[in-house]
Amino acid sequence: MAISHVTDQTFSTEIKEGLVLVDFWAPWCGPCKMIAPVLEEIDGEMGDKVRIIKLNVDENAGTVGKFGVMSIPTLILFKDGVAVDKVIGFYPKEALTEIISKHM
Repeated sequence: MAISHVTDQTFSTEIKEGLVLVDFWAPWCGPCKMIAPVLEEIDGEMGDKVRIIKLNVDENAGTVGKFGVMSIPTLILFKDGVAVDKVIGFYPKEALTEIISKHM
């Protein structure tokens, strides 16, 4: 599956079913740029098990506030609409796939 971008308006619909990894990011964020290709790799390898979506923190303050995102990148893993894991900052691919795998 391709990584898609969501907004405050579409967020709750996008996370309500299955396993969804949300990348809270901004275009000016260096670590966000570093983690983007890692997320693309994970999407390529695990796309049938987990959806990856991105939420621009500069354009979607409502969702950012709701989940208390203070630093980016923040990755929150949702399972059927419920947040089950959260990591802040850059994580290598192996660490992220391990986090995702433990919730499958």
